[in-house]
Amino acid sequence: MTKTLARLLAVAAGSALIAGGAAAQETMRLNGAGATFPNPIYSKWVLEYHTAHPNVEINYQAIGSGGGIRQFTDHTVDFGATDGPMTDAQIQAVNGNVYHLPTVLGAVVPTYNVPGVTAQLRFNGDVLAGIWLGQITKWNDSRLAALNPGVTLPDQDIVVAHRSDGSGTTYIWTDYLSKVSSDWSSRVGKGTSVNWPVGLGGQGNPGVANIVKQTPGAIGYVELIYALQNQIGYGLVQNKSGNFIQATLQSTTDAAAAAAAALDANTDFRVSITNPDGPQAYPIASFTWLLVPKEMTDMAKARTLLEFVWWAVHDGERFTTDLSYAPLPRHVVQLEEERLKSITVDGRPVLPRNYRGR
Repeated sequence: MTKTLARLLAVAAGSALIAGGAAAQETMRLNGAGATFPNPIYSKWVLEYHTAHPNVEINYQAIGSGGGIRQFTDHTVDFGATDGPMTDAQIQAVNGNVYHLPTVLGAVVPTYNVPGVTAQLRFNGDVLAGIWLGQITKWNDSRLAALNPGVTLPDQDIVVAHRSDGSGTTYIWTDYLSKVSSDWSSRVGKGTSVNWPVGLGGQGNPGVANIVKQTPGAIGYVELIYALQNQIGYGLVQNKSGNFIQATLQSTTDAAAAAAAALDANTDFRVSITNPDGPQAYPIASFTWLLVPKEMTDMAKARTLLEFVWWAVHDGERFTTDLSYAPLPRHVVQLEEERLKSITVDGRPVLPRNYRGR
């Protein structure tokens, strides 16, 4: 080999390495939108993942579950997010091209602002339904007083707060009320949006939390972390076993235990865990889901998205407890691994069968 040829080969090899390195570091951008319920943990995941993988930029807009389903359906985002699963009709609208992928478990709590009351209040399904139906209008109503012996409740009007946007948190709340109150079920029902009999509307979990915090006599419903972050009181809720339960990581995990164990390999993960069996189970809890296409069109973007989701339900779960979410049961993660490996681009699997993470 001549010296000239050797130099040419060396230059070519160096150029190839530079090109390869540039390709490896090409910025990949993903856009998602949807639920506010998991936004604190999703924001943490996006930050941590970008720190570990600087070439991946993920933009998540917490616009509410209804908006997430709509943007996913309109193909204006790479993934959606919802706490209320898509209906059969909504799934048909995307020709069935969607997987519901659970990410974490969370609890929805009744949060309130009652001046002069420092005790943690107790609620049951009938009382909560009565408040949101406009049938219980005073804090010293006898039905509330009976649940809270020894607590001096004021003769003050109850100001009801609810979501104004399409909301998975609303779905969880109304799913629970529909199970425990036949009156609620027949008059209002469940959904991401319902015709509220009474109340003020707030945008997102932060909007409802703000109404409660700023309004003496108010009561609303929010994901637990929003009550904790805003330092507003939230109540114990009576479960199916008759016990008054505080929303905690353990009581939320207990709510999911039976439902998770019953999931089989063919599940679509659209399972309700409100009002579950179990003496220590918190009754208003739910999975929250990412919406991801079963068949995608861009292999590089698909690989980036699925690697992120894989990381989230494995490595990312370690961040859940500090933000008051419960991690997924191991059985659910194992089922989700199979779903992720079944996603394709042009009929070709995005992740190899032996994939175990980056």
